[in-house]
Amino acid sequence: MKNVTRSTIVAAGVIGILGILLSNALAQRPPRARGAGQGDSQLQKPPVPKDENEKKILGILDDIRARQQYRNVPAQDGRLLRLLAQSMNAKNIIEIGTSTGYSGIWFGMALQKTGGKLTTFEIDAQRAATARANFKRAGMADIITLVEGDAHEKVTALKDPIDILFLDADKEGYVDYLDKLLPLIRPGGLIIGHNISPRMADPKYMEAITSNPNLETIVRTEVSLTLKKG
Repeated sequence: MKNVTRSTIVAAGVIGILGILLSNALAQRPPRARGAGQGDSQLQKPPVPKDENEKKILGILDDIRARQQYRNVPAQDGRLLRLLAQSMNAKNIIEIGTSTGYSGIWFGMALQKTGGKLTTFEIDAQRAATARANFKRAGMADIITLVEGDAHEKVTALKDPIDILFLDADKEGYVDYLDKLLPLIRPGGLIIGHNISPRMADPKYMEAITSNPNLETIVRTEVSLTLKKG
């Protein structure tokens, strides 16, 4: 235990607790509701805003879900992203696959509290423009940087340690993103993969995150949580 950093212990605790919660609560979704974020057990309740800023942002998120459904994460997954980021006191988050900014805003809610930043990558110009507008109306333009273009090329410019890497883009590209960015993930950092299911997950990616002794991975309701050990 002497070589295990405090951040690793905290992150391991977070990933363990959330694994239990996800297993007991979210995994009870009816099969056709999986991934939709709307078929959870009766224990699931909508978020309660703490203040006017949070109330405004939650309203914007509701509007995005109602009007911009294209490839955004389910609401419950967005809430999970915020919970993970804030509980880890994340300072630097990297997201691959911005879409219209829905998941980025959930991260942004955490980063407003931690004082951190999000860099998010989007290849589609129209979605990137929509996301920028959403970040601006959520009051997060100063903490979220959107990089437009092919993330496989663009991520090579990243140099700073990463607290959370969120993968929600081309599934066959997850291994490449992992290979390029794993060296930057700090000990105790997380790699979160979305759309991890028997039908959609890339077997090569699953092998990479489950056979590496430096990583610990659990999968619950189409989300993989991978801890980089200290």
